[in-house]
Amino acid sequence: MDRKAVTVQDVARVAGVSTATVSRALSDPNKVSEDARTAVRNAISATGYRLNKAARNLRKQQAGAVLILVPNLGNPFFSQILQGISAVFSETEFSILVSDTSDQSKRDLNLVDYFLDRRIDGLISLDGALSISELELFKHHSVDDRIVFACEWSPLVDFPSVRSNNAMGAKLAIQHLYDLGHRKIAHITGPEGNVLTRERREGMLQARQKLNLPTCAEWIIRGDFSLNSGFLAAQEIAGMDDRPTAVFCASDMVAIGLISGLKREGISVPNDISVVGFDDIEIAEFCDPPLTTIKQNRVGLGRAAAEQLLAQMGARAGKPDGIVQLDVQLQTRESTVAPAP
Repeated sequence: MDRKAVTVQDVARVAGVSTATVSRALSDPNKVSEDARTAVRNAISATGYRLNKAARNLRKQQAGAVLILVPNLGNPFFSQILQGISAVFSETEFSILVSDTSDQSKRDLNLVDYFLDRRIDGLISLDGALSISELELFKHHSVDDRIVFACEWSPLVDFPSVRSNNAMGAKLAIQHLYDLGHRKIAHITGPEGNVLTRERREGMLQARQKLNLPTCAEWIIRGDFSLNSGFLAAQEIAGMDDRPTAVFCASDMVAIGLISGLKREGISVPNDISVVGFDDIEIAEFCDPPLTTIKQNRVGLGRAAAEQLLAQMGARAGKPDGIVQLDVQLQTRESTVAPAP
């Protein structure tokens, strides 16, 4: 059939349904039966019908797109979160736009302008460091009900968010090292002011207090979630007179950098120092040694954030939740063993 001549009426005739059913199947598939949706999909495939999304969005006064803000697209941690978001939106009429917030100077618009110019219908931010001025603009223009934070969140506002139980993850890491026999446990933090840094540090401190572990100021080393900060921390640890026997890192990237740096200093992992990460990124399993870490359900974070936003926009049935917190789990591998006698 000629693509240019194909109409909704053609699709309806091939599918054996009414034109109204075709329209509902395309605009609000939850309102038609699975059999009808299947018939319409098959008819579209057979006829080559192409939906004019721009015209439909204009009629519905929507953009047909959502914006995803990522702090650093070069960080492999975010890949599975984006995968989860994409999996949900691929079943809807919304397209996804992705923006890297690591260089704010290159942004062509204030974030609120994306809403006001009808470029987007909703926003998922994986970056909890949005400025207070941007957050206030969202509220001023009444678009804050179309925003969801995922993974990170802003402590400045009470916007809906989907997050991992970061404090519990830190407690699991410290408990694991304690159970192996470690008592001298260091911690490499994330960047100062970051909510994940705060939550993981707080969980670590609570676990230390509960287990009555010794404290030492130099065992708390500032990092920034990067490979380089872990690598540099190895030099600090190597130079300590009272060296820890284990290190809990605020991210896998830090842990991988630390292991590399310790090797350069002639320190073996795990024979001399055990190392635990946080995140369970793909490469963690293939490090030398394979990294013990705290596994986040990253795909689940993305899916939950997308479902939350769709509910808030009224595009999917269900009541929006304020805060959704996903469990984490300890993933033991070969970077942790009992301390040397």
